[in-house]
Amino acid sequence: MNGFRRLALAALIPAAALSLGLSGARAQTPSPAPAASASPSSAPSATPSPAASATPAPAATPAPAPSPAASASPSPATPPPAAAATPAPVQTADPFGLETTLEAKKVVMVKGTANWDSAFDTLVDAFKALNALLDKQGIKHAGNSMIVYTSTDDTGFTFLAEIPIEQDPKNLTKDMSIGKSPEGKALKFVHRGSYDNMDNTYEAITNHLDDKKLEAKDTFIEEYLTDPLKTAEDKLVINVFVPLK
Repeated sequence: MNGFRRLALAALIPAAALSLGLSGARAQTPSPAPAASASPSSAPSATPSPAASATPAPAATPAPAPSPAASASPSPATPPPAAAATPAPVQTADPFGLETTLEAKKVVMVKGTANWDSAFDTLVDAFKALNALLDKQGIKHAGNSMIVYTSTDDTGFTFLAEIPIEQDPKNLTKDMSIGKSPEGKALKFVHRGSYDNMDNTYEAITNHLDDKKLEAKDTFIEEYLTDPLKTAEDKLVINVFVPLK
């Protein structure tokens, strides 16, 4: 949009290289144990052993069975680790520069001009005029209200306020007509907040186009996901579509 500032954003994040020196410890080979010296076997005695006594030897008292080893006292059970808390769901970011294709819709539209100081009030008045026409004839909306900017300069802009319909209204004023909404390839951005704060959104859009070396057409579209006639201005949610060349 002409009149919005362009900021040169250069985020430079140097990468730090980390080097980690790892020294391997040498394995020590255990020294072999000295060989046990063999004891010489005793020479057999030349004296014969006495003859065994005829009296039988008393029966040997059986040795008591060894007592079983004392069982080790069990160590207290280690409590299981506490269950990890379930992380809160991450809210997905709004689309920013999402490539999309706009489909033409039948719309009733009204032409208008506005200056930047009273831009939102002028757009709201245009939507009020279209809604009054449709409500009087019992015609329902067939989609979200849109603003198509046809030209801009430092003081103001010209626009088309459009509402999708399926039934043709009658008794149009001289500034109203029935036509088609824009179609073709475009980039989609999302703005949340007041109309006055859209400067920041358009700055970001301009920087995105410059960064991607993309050329936009001389028009852009705002689709109001929240009804601008019933929603507080700081609660607006608006899709911004930028048609590409």
